[in-house]
Amino acid sequence: MALSEALLDLQELTERLRRDCPWDREQTARTIVPHTVEEAYEVADAATARDDAKLADELGDLLFQVYFLALLLQEEGSTDLETIAKDVHTKLVRRHPHVFGDAEARTAGRVRERWEQIKTEQEGRAGIFHDVPESLPALLYARKVQRRAAAVNFEYPDAAGALADLDDEVRELKEALAEAGEPVPETEPDPHVFEELGDVLFAAVNVARRINVDPELALRAMTRRFVERVERAEAFAAEEGKVFTELPLGEQDRYFDRAKVSATRPGYTREGA
Repeated sequence: MALSEALLDLQELTERLRRDCPWDREQTARTIVPHTVEEAYEVADAATARDDAKLADELGDLLFQVYFLALLLQEEGSTDLETIAKDVHTKLVRRHPHVFGDAEARTAGRVRERWEQIKTEQEGRAGIFHDVPESLPALLYARKVQRRAAAVNFEYPDAAGALADLDDEVRELKEALAEAGEPVPETEPDPHVFEELGDVLFAAVNVARRINVDPELALRAMTRRFVERVERAEAFAAEEGKVFTELPLGEQDRYFDRAKVSATRPGYTREGA
């Protein structure tokens, strides 16, 4: 079987690198995990850009991370890749009784509800916010917490309610800023402003969740668009013999507007790529 041979070859390669490469020999789970996180973000970036070739390449890098971390656990006598694969297979079957059993779940929302029930009833996870890692990026951490609250129906009934809450939080932030005044650069923020901005960000994540947008990916895509537009604006200025960084804001805005008009904007694709 070609798949099994390819996976076994990767396992043998991982073991060879661990044995014969000085860098790989020095690694621990704690030193490898930052690379694992980086690879996961690169997978997300390729998927967001809809670059299939890049996605395939990054998935390979992430797969190697899985093999390497599993090998470290095997060396410690904790478990091994075979057991990990069997355990996740068992878990996925258990969490999909609508596929492998008699339960019914005709919508994605109902499937998620069933997952939470199974985690609580069959896997012994207690509490609304069980197993939510605080090490997640802040936007994803907020979304995961909100999903757990939604699982017990503690949420706005629709996106309109979430949007109204965002409007309220923005209004409260404006009031806090008006009271605190314009801050001096590079100083600690006013505590009330800090708190209100946190509320705005949390509310914005909630809106994103209700409209099926991943806030982390959306913000990354917008940041990328901003960088590309500024670079394009800088190029437009250079074509006219001007240095973008030396221009007054009004002229910079004019070039930036030109860059926006010139850019293609097909959803989540990487502009200018």
